[in-house]
Amino acid sequence: MLKFIKSVFAILVIGALTAAAIHVTTGGEERDRGRRGWARSEGPVPVVAAKAQLADVPVWLEGVGTAKARNTVTVRPQVDGKILSIDFKEGQDVKRGDVLAQIDPVTYQAQLDQALAKKALDDAQLANAKQDLARYLKLSTNVVAVKTVDTQRALVAQLEAQVKSDEAAINNARAVLGYTKVVAPIDGRTGLRLVDMGNLVRASDAGIVVITEVRPISVLFTLPQQQLPEINKARAERPLAVEALETDSKAVLDKGTLQVIDNQVDQSTGTIRLKADFPNAQLQLWPGQFVNVRLLLNTLQNVVVVPTAAVQRGPDGTFVYVIGDGNKVAARPITVAQQNDTEAVIAQGLTASERVVTAGFARLKEGAEVKVSGAKEETPAAPAAGTPQANAGGSAEGNAAETASINTVSPAQAEALPQGRAKRGKGGKRGRRSGANAAPAPSP
Repeated sequence: MLKFIKSVFAILVIGALTAAAIHVTTGGEERDRGRRGWARSEGPVPVVAAKAQLADVPVWLEGVGTAKARNTVTVRPQVDGKILSIDFKEGQDVKRGDVLAQIDPVTYQAQLDQALAKKALDDAQLANAKQDLARYLKLSTNVVAVKTVDTQRALVAQLEAQVKSDEAAINNARAVLGYTKVVAPIDGRTGLRLVDMGNLVRASDAGIVVITEVRPISVLFTLPQQQLPEINKARAERPLAVEALETDSKAVLDKGTLQVIDNQVDQSTGTIRLKADFPNAQLQLWPGQFVNVRLLLNTLQNVVVVPTAAVQRGPDGTFVYVIGDGNKVAARPITVAQQNDTEAVIAQGLTASERVVTAGFARLKEGAEVKVSGAKEETPAAPAAGTPQANAGGSAEGNAAETASINTVSPAQAEALPQGRAKRGKGGKRGRRSGANAAPAPSP
C-alpha cells in the first residue's frame, strides 16, 4: 500500500512539472510574437533634423583679463594748512580743474603781498637811479667824472635785476597761494575721501582723495604665446576688435579695440599680455573687475555650419546622421574645424542644404527610416559677429568639443584659423557637447 501511494505521488509531481514547462514555453513564444508584432508596427524613427547652411563664422581667441583705469591719481596737498572746505562728494564725476578742497590761504596771501610790496620799493629806486644817470649824461666830463657815470650805470643794472627777482618771487607766491585750492588734475570719478574738513594737512600727507579715469577704461588680458604670430599678422592688416564678457561668457559688457601687445612673453606662464581700451559709456566695467575677454582674430567666409547637437562621436571618429532619399539615414564621417555650444563648422564631409539629425539618436542605425518631427525643421542660425564662437586657441570654454584637422578647408580659410589649434584624430579626447544626445557608433 505504501509503495502504491509513493507511485501516485511521483506521477502527480511529474505531471505538475510538465504543465509548468509547457506554460512557460507557450508564454515566452507569445511574448516574442508580441514583440515582433510591435516592432513591425513601430514604423519610422521620429527624429529632429536641421539643414546645413553656409555662414560667415568669426574666429575668437578667448582669455581672462582685469579692468584697469587708464589713469589713477592720488590728490595730495602741496602746501601746509587747515582744510576750510571739502568741495566734492564721494563717488562724484569731476572734470579737470574742478575745486576739490580749500586750504586756509591767509599765510600765503600775506607772502604774496610782501613780494608785491618789495617789487614796488625796488621799482621806485630803479626809477630814481635812471633819472640820476640821465642827468649825469647831460653834463660834460669836466663837471662829472667818468667813474661817477659808470657807477650810476651799474646801480641801474643792479636795480633792474632786483626788480626781475621781485617778479619771480611774486610768481612763486602767487603759485603757492593757488595751491591752497586743491583741484582735480584729470577727468574721472572720486573715491572715498581720505581727510575731513578742519584737519591740518601737510604736503607729505597720504592725500585727500583718489581719482580714477573710468571713461574710457582699459582691460589687461593674457593669451597663449602660440597665438602671437596670428595676432601680429591680423593686427598688421586691420584694428582688432575685442569684447569684454560677463563671467558666464554669454552677455557682452562692452566692445573695444586692441591697443597694445606687450614686448615680451611671460616665461613663467608662457603667455603674452595685451591691453584693449573700451568706451565704458554705461560703466559696465570697473577698475579691478575680472572679466572674460575675446579677441576677433578673423572671420571664416561661407563655411558649412550645423547645430552642435548633430555632431556625434564613435570609435571611428566624428560623424553625423545624414537624411537621404526615402528619409533613410546614413552615418557620414566628418571633420570639424571649430565648434562651440550651439554651432559646429564642418571642414569636410558635408555640404550645404543637406539634412542632419539633431535629436532622436537612441534607435538610429545605418539605413533606418526616419520621420522628421514637427512641421518645421530646425535651422542653424547664422553666427553673428557678437555671437560667442569657438575659442580658436582650444583652451577656454566654448571650444570644448573635439577639434579635427582643418587642412581640408580651403587655403584661405585654413590660413585664417590659428595654427596653434590642437589636432585630434580617431580616439581623441571627448569634449563636452551642449544639448547633443549620446548616439551609437555607425555600422561598419
